[in-house]
Amino acid sequence: MTQTLTYYLSEHPSIVGFRWSHTHSWGSTWSFLFTSIAAYLILSLSLRLLLSLVRCRRPVPLGPIPALHSLTMALISATIFTGIFLSAAAEIRDTRWFWRRSKTTFQWLLCFPLGTRSSGRVFFWSYVFYLSRFLHTLRTHFTILRRRKLSSFQLINHSVQIFMSFLWLEFSQSFQVLAILSTTLICSVVYGYRFWTAIGLPSTCFPFVVNCQIVLLGCNLACHIGVFLLHIMKGGCNGIGAWIFNSVLNATVLLLFLKFYVKIHLKNTKKLAGGLAVDDLSVMLNNKPCSVQSIVKEMAMEEVERDKEKDV
Repeated sequence: MTQTLTYYLSEHPSIVGFRWSHTHSWGSTWSFLFTSIAAYLILSLSLRLLLSLVRCRRPVPLGPIPALHSLTMALISATIFTGIFLSAAAEIRDTRWFWRRSKTTFQWLLCFPLGTRSSGRVFFWSYVFYLSRFLHTLRTHFTILRRRKLSSFQLINHSVQIFMSFLWLEFSQSFQVLAILSTTLICSVVYGYRFWTAIGLPSTCFPFVVNCQIVLLGCNLACHIGVFLLHIMKGGCNGIGAWIFNSVLNATVLLLFLKFYVKIHLKNTKKLAGGLAVDDLSVMLNNKPCSVQSIVKEMAMEEVERDKEKDV
């Protein structure tokens, strides 16, 4: 079973012989990149404007589609994570002779040797990850159709993810292996959780999605620092120009996320400062002794989770 899985995820001829090409890889041109991002933004804003013009205040019934989307994204993310993990191990095994005198395995994951081309196992899964970002954008349309607030952070974040994953392939950029591993791991967990709650199972008592996003942003920040240090100390990393632009985009996303998080926190603080409803208190107390501080804390956490699930 393990050998079969390894073969189909890292040793299959179509994976080993993959090469990023503007003529043979779908979606590999700059014109396609900019057109697709522009189409995503225009479609999202147009859909929101259309619903506003027809004064449709009720959510559009989507049935099981969001749950199926979450399940699909969780499975795709888990497959990419497993595939690139096995592929990276195979690439290290096959190419260690070339760079072992100057780099450790972890350093190779952060800093590709100069002259690395976008071909082989790792870049096949990087390409699959790039394509999966387009499926990821469907969540924006679900947010609009459900008549939930559409944040600029969501639009920018999805667009940046598509753009960055394209740069990874176009310039054989360093750092992408660990970035894809961390992103797909978090995505598989988050989308699995969303599927769990979509089918009616209980949610967590803390802002699960927000915490996962904080972990992912922290991992990306640490990896960027590692690439910068290795580039200075080890004689250069491949695709460093694209990495600099990537760092600027990641910094923008981080600032937007922090602004978004602080906004939600202040919003819920004001709600709690205005006083607690008697009905909410009676439900939460449920005839059990409990302090007001614990009630306020629990309500704040539930409110943050609800608002975050609506906006992200």
